Amino acid sequence: MLTDIHPKLPMRDKGITREFYSNQLGFKVFGSAEYEGYLMMEKDQIQIHFFEFKDLKPKQNYGQVYIRTNNIDKFYNSLLERQTEIHPNGKLEVKPWGQKEFSILDPDSNLLTFGQNI
Repeated sequence: MLTDIHPKLPMRDKGITREFYSNQLGFKVFGSAEYEGYLMMEKDQIQIHFFEFKDLKPKQNYGQVYIRTNNIDKFYNSLLERQTEIHPNGKLEVKPWGQKEFSILDPDSNLLTFGQNI
């Protein structure tokens, strides 16, 4: 019965979040309506929603989302071409649990991990 999931992550500044997800990750704004303190971004078949949290302290943020992909090498290389910073502990590698993964942090320290079954 469940059909989709749209994680909601905190953001301090809507403009910075929109720019990062657009320019660094290739997402687009979802929908045409503009909501104060709320942002919806999409890429391919996924959406991530963001809520404004101006007092967020990035070093204390534990927001995380795991995003599956069917071509992790191509996506990883596209991020490198955009000079997107890969998490120092999240380089592209095969994990013991049978996933090829890498991770990045967004401007508010939300951890995005991308993975593909191998």
